[in-house]
Amino acid sequence: MKKIILSILMLSMAIMVLTACGTKEESASNLELESKSSSSQKKTEDTTTGIDTANDTVENTQKQQVTIGIGQFAEHGSLDNCREGFLAGLAEEGFIEGENLIVYTENALADGSNANQIANNFLAKNVDLIAAIATPMAQSAFGAAMNTDTPVIFTAVTDPVAAQLANADRTPIGNITGTSDKLPVELQLEMIRAILPEAKTIGIMYSTSEANSLSAIEEYKEAAPKYGFEIVESGISTIADVPLAADNLLEKVDCINNLTDNTVVSALPVILSKATKKNIPVFGSEVEQVKLGCLASMGLDYFDLGIQTGKMAAQVLKGEKQASEINFEVIEEAAFYGNAAVAKKLGITLPEDFVNHAKEMFDEITE
Repeated sequence: MKKIILSILMLSMAIMVLTACGTKEESASNLELESKSSSSQKKTEDTTTGIDTANDTVENTQKQQVTIGIGQFAEHGSLDNCREGFLAGLAEEGFIEGENLIVYTENALADGSNANQIANNFLAKNVDLIAAIATPMAQSAFGAAMNTDTPVIFTAVTDPVAAQLANADRTPIGNITGTSDKLPVELQLEMIRAILPEAKTIGIMYSTSEANSLSAIEEYKEAAPKYGFEIVESGISTIADVPLAADNLLEKVDCINNLTDNTVVSALPVILSKATKKNIPVFGSEVEQVKLGCLASMGLDYFDLGIQTGKMAAQVLKGEKQASEINFEVIEEAAFYGNAAVAKKLGITLPEDFVNHAKEMFDEITE
């Protein structure tokens, strides 16, 4: 009997030991599962955090990307140079097309109604800034954006004050600023006198709807007598008026002086062709006109003007200043450009002093 009881006791103790071991293994297993679960959860959290960080980076990149609309009033070399210079100026300040800059470009083809439509289209696209090249385009852009938060930056505007885009002290009249291509009138007259010592009359054709041309005409008429010249003017309404106006003007003058009038410049080849047949020289107002066949110019570099304007626009896009806080700027440097091929064709010798100090001389006429 004692043996039986002893056997039962020993069996019970063995069962208790085995049960305890099983509990320890189960606890260890549970701990391991909990550890794996915790580790898995941490990895999931880390992955989620990584996605969130990536999303933040994308959002930041998108926030840095800006959209601008470039409205150009007419298609000719000087305004094209302005546009290219403007984009170069923006690039120098970190706004690069195709990377963080979206650019919509439209050309009004020297039509005021097109300019108005272009400005309104840019606003419909919610652009961050409108760049307006030439006076009529700047006036259309400012008129359209006046009651919005969209800033306007203009360039190639001869007289921003006369165009009602700025105050007389160069301060903005609204959320608009930019650069002026004011003509070096007296330097131009001095050059013409040096090249044509016997000339008495200078013909100037201009568009009656362009404020910049009206302002320039008045300045020429005021300064001309000082250099022994009389200004003979001819106003036109549309580009279709140019051929007849040129014929009439060439009957009355010793030479023609071309302004930066967008409508007239768009038809410059017509004027040059008619003037050449009469052996009458045409003077330009900037380098591209001299390339096309004008005899010479004390002109501006419109690419440089565009760069200057692009850097002003960058200040606005970066949030450093509002357009309404920046006075318009005037490019100060004018240089001599001459075309030796035109001089030879006309039988004119360009003064040596001008040639020696020319910024650029051309030996051919660009077609």
